[in-house]
Formats: sequence, C-alpha cells, structure tokens
Amino acid sequence: MPDYFVHESSYVDAGAQIGRDTKIWHFCHVMPGAVIGERCSLGQNVVVMPGTRIGNNVKIQNNVSIYEGVVLEDDVFCGPSCVFTNVLNPRAHVSRKHEYRKTLVKRGSSIGANATIVCGVTLGEYAFIGAGAVVTADVPAFGLMLGVPARRVGWMCQCGERLVVAGGRSACAVCGATYAESNGALRPIAPPRRP
Repeated sequence: MPDYFVHESSYVDAGAQIGRDTKIWHFCHVMPGAVIGERCSLGQNVVVMPGTRIGNNVKIQNNVSIYEGVVLEDDVFCGPSCVFTNVLNPRAHVSRKHEYRKTLVKRGSSIGANATIVCGVTLGEYAFIGAGAVVTADVPAFGLMLGVPARRVGWMCQCGERLVVAGGRSACAVCGATYAESNGALRPIAPPRRP
C-alpha cells in the first residue's frame, strides 16, 4: 500500500516516483519518469510530465503543468494557474523536443497566480514572483519580481515578508532575519529569531 495519497480521479503512471505523505488531488496526471518528493501537495488538475523533478514540501496549486525540463527544489510554492514553458519558439508543425530548455526554481521560491516563467531561467532561493508577472530572465535570490516583463522591485525575506533596505542593510520586521545588499544581490547575515 502506498504511503502517499492519490485521489481516485487522478492517474499516476507506472515509473513515476512519489514521496511519502504527498497528496495528489482531483484530476491530476503524473507521468512516467516524474520524481516527486515527500510532503508535497498537488492541487486539482496538475500535470507532471516525464523528466521533471519536484523536491520535498512543494505546494502546487490548481491548474499548473510542470513540463519536461522544469526542476522545483524543496519548499517551492506554485500559485494557481502559473505557467511554465520549455521551448522558446514553439510551432505546432515543427518538432522542438531536442530544444527543451531547463528551468530551475530554487529552494523556497514562490510563484504567484497566473505568473509565467519562460524556459531557460533560474529563480534564485526564496525569490518571490508576483501574480501575473512574466519572468524572462534569471531572478536573484530573495528578489521580488513584478510586471510584464518582470522587473525586480525589491527584496523578500525568507519568511515571505517584504524587506526595507537602508544603507545596504535590512532586518525583517516579522522574523528578525538580517540581510546585506551589494552589487544587485542580497545575502543573509543572521537567521530568523527562534520562537
């Protein structure tokens, strides 16, 4: 008996690997060769294609397709109807399967509802992509991205709160984690306070 949950309306093909305590809800399809970690949640109507890798504790909301070439590290959040691509110049009459580009979403990143992630980019750790944004280039760790095309408009704490940076330094008002900004990058200095 599997140690994960699959709703009766969903399909998990032979050859897919599903981690312990993962939940696959209504009308999903997980294809052969897909690897899904532990404690993940796949909402309604999620498709996971062959050759994809999903880490532990990943939350994928309704109507998201994880196409071949997409890698989601641990603790990633994919909002409802967000979109991944795997070819830059698709044509129905031209096969481009040999041109798939890898998309890497690093640990702790959040992608808002209806955002589009164009293939071939990397979202840095704890990046935050706003709802409806269209990401066409790499995103730095902790970067807050908004708009079409997406532009960095600020920084987000690991805990998900927007940071205020002054004099190259920031302390999260919620969790107390501290950061330093230099040369268009943000790096953590001290971890969050313990509760």
